[in-house]
Amino acid sequence: MKRTFTCIVCPNSCEISVEIENGKILGIQGNRCIRGRDYVVQELTAPKRNFATSVLVEDGELPLCSVRLSSPIPKERIFDAMERIREIRVKAPVKAGEVLLEDLLGLGCDVIATKNVDSLK
Repeated sequence: MKRTFTCIVCPNSCEISVEIENGKILGIQGNRCIRGRDYVVQELTAPKRNFATSVLVEDGELPLCSVRLSSPIPKERIFDAMERIREIRVKAPVKAGEVLLEDLLGLGCDVIATKNVDSLK
């Protein structure tokens, strides 16, 4: 079976073709750098994703604070992660870069604020 991927690791956006048989990678073509090859192998064996969302802020000038993950997590755990992040309530003030939740679901990544939210004046 042949599959095609568009690499998202660097600006080249290589179209990478992969020949797969019985779950084994037989050949990879089209990547212009090693990162493209690594990306496709990861996508086929253990896909990971990083995402951004927001959390509720109590007593803040804004009701929400944008957050991101410190590193990608397994794709199949995204819905579990979002469920846990929805439970987060932080009290203003919040500073960009502040870790709001350590070791999300035991996955070794943190939930980090990406925006300052001051307290109500």
